[in-house]
Amino acid sequence: MRSRRRFRWAAIPLATAVILALAGCTQAQLHGFLPGFQDGQDPVTNHTERISNLWVGSWVVLLVVGVVTWFLILFAALVYRRRRGQTGLPVQLRYNMPIEVFYTIVPLILVLGFFAFTARDQAEITARDPNPDLTVEVYGKQWGWDFNYLDDDVYFAGTQTQPEALGTPNTGVVEETVPVLVLPVDQSIEFRLHSRDVAHSFWVVDFLQKMDVIPGKTNFMTLTPTREGTFAGKCAELCGDYHAQMLFTVKVVSQAEYASYVESLRAQGFTGRLGDEYNRNQNEPGRDAPTEESETR
Repeated sequence: MRSRRRFRWAAIPLATAVILALAGCTQAQLHGFLPGFQDGQDPVTNHTERISNLWVGSWVVLLVVGVVTWFLILFAALVYRRRRGQTGLPVQLRYNMPIEVFYTIVPLILVLGFFAFTARDQAEITARDPNPDLTVEVYGKQWGWDFNYLDDDVYFAGTQTQPEALGTPNTGVVEETVPVLVLPVDQSIEFRLHSRDVAHSFWVVDFLQKMDVIPGKTNFMTLTPTREGTFAGKCAELCGDYHAQMLFTVKVVSQAEYASYVESLRAQGFTGRLGDEYNRNQNEPGRDAPTEESETR
């Protein structure tokens, strides 16, 4: 009884300290310092909060498991260490049923819990909108990006981002050469992801989402940008010598600014669609046999 009272009096100030510490956390700290929550701003997309909660919640559970495990290791090492004057082996114990049930059931519950929450959030995040407000077709290529705005019948043809000084490492890039993807805020957007050559990965850092871009396969990503701003994008799959320069910039703007941007592309003659005819891989399964004309191009 006395030990229980001591534990109770120790637990109360510990719980109070934890609550006060959490109450004093900033939004960035509460979200594990993940991108997309800087300066207490709203989440960047409709999925950002869900992804952050899954990530941070998983780490909190794992931290608790780690603390308990470390405590038990240190407790056993200190309490049951060999004392001066002791000889021989300690009493050997086997078949401790409560402990065996504990370390079988608890990991099983943790695994099932992680699976359930991950499956729930993954289903929500990867669900396609049957009627998106905007459909953007993305082509990854060594080492740049093409963006087709299918609903507006215009495109942006990206080129490889250029370094500030050719032949000089670690000097940064020329910002004007980074491909730009412009999106309207508060609009449901479906990305259709293709590759023109090798495997790439479409990643907007502050969105906390990325999706593989696979040759011969179309992947889909659906989200709604909820905050205007400029965000960094990059390829997240090693795709060759200049993978680090396969960058792009995402600008989330108002509907009026987006309409103005579309008109600027149309005024420059960037109408239509850059499709599979520009792919480097022309011998993928399902394609017609090469003709004499195509072999001489």
